[in-house]
Formats: sequence, C-alpha cells, structure tokens
Amino acid sequence: MKKIIAVGLLVCFTVAGIAQQEPGARIKKEDKKRQKREKINQLLKLEEEGFPSFRKQNAFGIKLNTDGWGLSYELGKSKTVTRAGIYQIEFNEKKHPKEIKTSVASSAGGFIFFGNPYVYGKKNIFYQLKLSAGQQLLIGGKGNKNGVSVYGIGTGGVSLGFMRPYYVEVLDDNNKNKYVKYDSPDSLLFMDPNSIIGGGGLTKGWNEMKFAPGLHAKTAIRFDYNRFNTIVSAIEGGVNAEYYFKDIEQMLYNPTRKFFLNAYVSILFGKRK
Repeated sequence: MKKIIAVGLLVCFTVAGIAQQEPGARIKKEDKKRQKREKINQLLKLEEEGFPSFRKQNAFGIKLNTDGWGLSYELGKSKTVTRAGIYQIEFNEKKHPKEIKTSVASSAGGFIFFGNPYVYGKKNIFYQLKLSAGQQLLIGGKGNKNGVSVYGIGTGGVSLGFMRPYYVEVLDDNNKNKYVKYDSPDSLLFMDPNSIIGGGGLTKGWNEMKFAPGLHAKTAIRFDYNRFNTIVSAIEGGVNAEYYFKDIEQMLYNPTRKFFLNAYVSILFGKRK
C-alpha cells in the first residue's frame, strides 16, 4: 500500500512540474514566432522602400541537361532591390547523343548475370568544370508572401574541359579478363563486341585525362517559389553555349566538336541573409 501511495505522489509531482514548465515553454515558442514575423515584416518593408532584402545568398543546384547532368554552387551579393551579382561554379558530365548503353548477359549454375553496362564505341568521357560571373535581375517580385519571384539570369566565364579515356572489360584470346581503351595495343578487342563483357567502371583513366580549355555563357529564367525571402527554393531553366579551343572526341566514327549548345533545368536550394 505504501508503494502505491509513493508512486501516486511521484506521478502527481511530475505532472505538476510539467504543468509549471508548459507556460514558460509556450512563452518561448510564441517569442520565436513573433521574432520570425517581425523579421519577415522588416524584409518586406525594405523591399517596398527600394532596399535589398538580403545582402548575400548561397545556393546549391542539381542540373539535368539535354546532354548530361551537373551540380552547381552559387554565391550572390545584392546591389539593388532588383539586381544582384552572382558567382557560380559548376561540374558537369556531357553525354554524346549517339551513346547507347548495353549490358552483356552470361549464365552460370542456372542463373543469368549481367555485366557492368557499357557504351560501344565511346572513346572519352567528357567533364566540364565551369567558373562564371554574371547578373541576377528581378523581373517580377512576390505580390505577397505566398507568391513567386521571377528572375532573369545571365552569366559567362571559363570552362575547363577534361577528357577521360573510356575503358571496357574484355575477354582476351587466352580467356582472361582485362581492361582496355581505344588507344592501346588491344584496341581490336575494344572494338570487338563479341569480346566485351562489361564497362570499365569509375576507377579507370583518371591519371590519363586530357585538358581542353574553353569559354561558356548562359541565359536563364529562375522561379523562386519559397514562401519567404530568407530561403532559396527555386527552379531554373535556360540555355547554355560552350566553345573549346581543342577538338572534343567522345565517340568513334563521329565528327569531333568544339561548340556545344544545350538546354537545362535546375533545382536550387539555399539561404539568404
């Protein structure tokens, strides 16, 4: 009986303690909400008075190009309420329109196995590291806190191209597995589809890359749909042009190229302050 009374008293004290803490916790929560509202109202007031609502923005992007994919990072610094200078760095992998991935099937013990997918006739994997600077111009601002801001983007700069030799895994005349590229003593095996059993993977050719310098420029429209201006949540679509001072050879028996033109869509996320 004493134990039951002791447990009951402990529960009562615990509930009383929680009840005493709840008002304080509610006050802190309400203070945070009030501070957030005041900050938002201050940002809106600055925009109405013609002052930038942010000094700096940082945004990361994931890109889907018509000829590949990419990642980006952007630093923006406001100049006026409608204009900001932006600096970007991008990494892209560019695909050739004639690329077709193939898998080789083999059987053992009644099971079917597929090797690493490979692209027949691919000579080089082409990467770009782009450094650029430009302008972000506000075309249409948020009519209210639930609206969408529309920006025009224009940037240009240096494009550093890198060609990594493409390897495939083959079965040689001695029935042994080996990795070969096109410019090698075993280039005949590289071009024999009956000898290829799979792709070379991501570990081959990094120490054999060739450098191709170039220039690039892009223009785009960005839709920032985040509720408030303290966070970047945007979709960007645009067109990108690149010119390299060296011939880029991606696929065998296809013309080399120096000029590339593509369209892209990018999802961006980040912060402003």
